[in-house]
Amino acid sequence: MLVAGVDSSTQSTKVVLCQAEDGAIVASASAPHPDGTECDPAYWWEALSKAGAGLLDRADAVGVAAQQHGMVALDEAGEVIRPAILWNDMRAAPQTRELIAELGGPAEWARRTGSVPAVSFTVTKLRWMAEREPESARRLSRVMLPHDWLTWRLGADEPVTDRGDASGTGYFSPSAGQWLPDIAEMALGRPVATPRLAAPAEVVGRTPGGAVLSPGTGDNMGAALGLGVGEGDVVVSIGTSGTAYAVTKVPAADTTGAVAGFADATGRFLPLVATVNAARVLTLTARLLGTDAGGLSELALAAPPGAGGLTLLPYFDGERSPNRPDATGVLNGVTSTSLTRENMARAAVEAVLCSLADGIDNLAACGITPERVVLIGGAARSAAVRSIAPAVFGMPVTVPDPAEYVAIGAARQAAWALSGAGEPPDWAGSAAVTCTAEPCPDIRDRYATLRDDTAGWHERSRQ
Repeated sequence: MLVAGVDSSTQSTKVVLCQAEDGAIVASASAPHPDGTECDPAYWWEALSKAGAGLLDRADAVGVAAQQHGMVALDEAGEVIRPAILWNDMRAAPQTRELIAELGGPAEWARRTGSVPAVSFTVTKLRWMAEREPESARRLSRVMLPHDWLTWRLGADEPVTDRGDASGTGYFSPSAGQWLPDIAEMALGRPVATPRLAAPAEVVGRTPGGAVLSPGTGDNMGAALGLGVGEGDVVVSIGTSGTAYAVTKVPAADTTGAVAGFADATGRFLPLVATVNAARVLTLTARLLGTDAGGLSELALAAPPGAGGLTLLPYFDGERSPNRPDATGVLNGVTSTSLTRENMARAAVEAVLCSLADGIDNLAACGITPERVVLIGGAARSAAVRSIAPAVFGMPVTVPDPAEYVAIGAARQAAWALSGAGEPPDWAGSAAVTCTAEPCPDIRDRYATLRDDTAGWHERSRQ
């Protein structure tokens, strides 16, 4: 039997077709999405139809994972009333601060929702719509997430979601496993409908071709399921966004707001730290240096550890972790000898890794004991990233073979729903290489000094 997994990310839709019993990939395809911080969901459907052509109709079951937090706003007839506002949109920063104060501060948000909302969370977009687009807010009847909407379009019996993706809205309690409609109402100014919450491996409908539909989940939850994350593992993904997360049996509630206390796709929990700035920092630096990803990697490896004293704070597009939505990038340590192409490339790689190392530290502060890092995402293909990461993280780094782990996780969930078993199928992981290096604390120390010294600048820019 065959199962299909869909990853509808910010940039594209990927579809993988796998054998249900062991996860072996039979075929795959992809189609691009428009660039930007908002998107008409019709483009996602068009991309899914293109990437899924000849694959979805061969599947006995289908699962969808997609970018978290995006607000798909529907009217009473189920029609989309405006382009979906995506996770990487920073427009709701003022509304985020308002909401945190209105509910009683960070500790109360963490107690009720497991997270202190960042500007990316769906709840902040509701408040933004209420304040800035009152006509759209009046038409709004139901809010869905990207994966919910795609699952519904594929043939779900009704709008449904899973606890993993729901936990990124800001109006859901991961510990209680239920919606918090009063928080959504507080944000919008009136009640709004949410999808029904489905069990992890529930069959929620069938495609027109008769394939079973699983509930789907968020992209980070899908990747954790696709990787088979175990105890002691911290996954670091360097893609459009950067993430560091672990699977735990107990919920997290970090009052500092650094760790989002998400749920996972299996009934457990997925405390997660996310950064806005990740692989794009490397892409932009490569462009500045007149090279490509491979050239940037070669340049970075030709520079000494510490980049000759150059330190980059990579907050090119504001930042979520730490919460500095109005921040900008900072380059420190520039001298006539340090400002070389090699050092600049190395500083960019070290900056992205230091930012994510901070995320690992945040997870450790919530009681997680990391023993190794599992490194995934597009930037994990970089030889420089793989070589430098163990020195920055201070622990072994395992790099699985490149694969579409979000889509594989969605396919594994589909196989689980198809089987009706109590646990997900035991799919063998892909081959992996483990990289080690002596820790280099000087890199982290200089980065931390620059990060902390600029905190006041960024705070004043918000006032």
